[in-house]
Order: sequence, then structure tokens, then C-alpha cells
Amino acid sequence: SMIQATLTLPGIAGIVLTVGMAVDANVLIFERIREELRNGNSPQASIYAGYEKAFGTIFDANITTLLVALVLFGFGTGPIKGFAVTLSLGIITSMFTAIMGTRMMINLIYGKQRAARLSL
Repeated sequence: SMIQATLTLPGIAGIVLTVGMAVDANVLIFERIREELRNGNSPQASIYAGYEKAFGTIFDANITTLLVALVLFGFGTGPIKGFAVTLSLGIITSMFTAIMGTRMMINLIYGKQRAARLSL
């Protein structure tokens, strides 16, 4: 491996933690969108506001976890480095997909059409 880390049980735990954080990010986004819909906003305005309001929370949680992973990588050895590497890569990937990937998919589905309601 280029970064001298191995994939062990702690590394797999990092992957599982990353998947959990990715699911949490999407739940946060969709709950914010639902909240905006309940406030009477249009579906398009709700999507925009939902992503804007959820971004800060998602960003803070992911950056905090990424900092801890970097510290673990710096001071850890062997399996701990594997955990830190998988967690770091997973956090970066899940943050990108939660903010960019799902937003592009939602905009593809609901963006052009003026949907009367959303099914989230």
C-alpha cells in the first residue's frame, strides 16, 4: 500500500462508521427538506433551503471526525492506521456524495419540473 496501512477489523469498522455517517447526512438533509415543506415552501425552495440548512451540521460533524482520524493516523500504528485511513477516505467520499451526489440526483428528479409535492 502506498500509505503503509493494512485493512483489518479496525479498518472494516472505519468503513462501517463511514456508511453510518453517510446515512446520517442524508437523513439530516431529507428531514430539513421535510421541515421546509411543512413551513409551506414550494418543493424547489424546500430542496434548496434543506441543503443549505443541513450543510453546516454535516460539515462540522465530518470535519471533527476527519481531524480525529488524522490524529489517529499520526500517532497510531498498524491496525489503528488502517482504521484512520479507511475512516478518512470514507468521510471525504461520503461528504462529497451527501452534498453533491444526492443534490444532483434530487435536482435531476425534481429540478426541471415544477412538482406540486415531493415523495421523500
